[in-house]
Amino acid sequence: MARKRKKRVNRLGMTGICIVLITFTCILSVKTVQLKDKRKGYQSRIEVLQGQIGKEEDYAAQLEEKRIYVQTKQYVEEMAREKLGLVNADELLIKANDD
Repeated sequence: MARKRKKRVNRLGMTGICIVLITFTCILSVKTVQLKDKRKGYQSRIEVLQGQIGKEEDYAAQLEEKRIYVQTKQYVEEMAREKLGLVNADELLIKANDD
């Protein structure tokens, strides 16, 4: 009888250990799938952000070109003509009559 009881206790212990191992395996599998999904989401987010970085770099280059242009004499002359209506000394200004 003592042997049967030991076998029963031993089987219960082994069954308990197996249940715990199966539970851990299931949890690990679910977490692995969740982490892979998160990784895919992060990867797509990285691609979107890299695209935005490229656009911003292009915009920064355009701004730098404009910054350089506004420091030229040509720009100053254009703004003087457009905003202030000024002309060079060797130019004539002809205005149309608004009848």
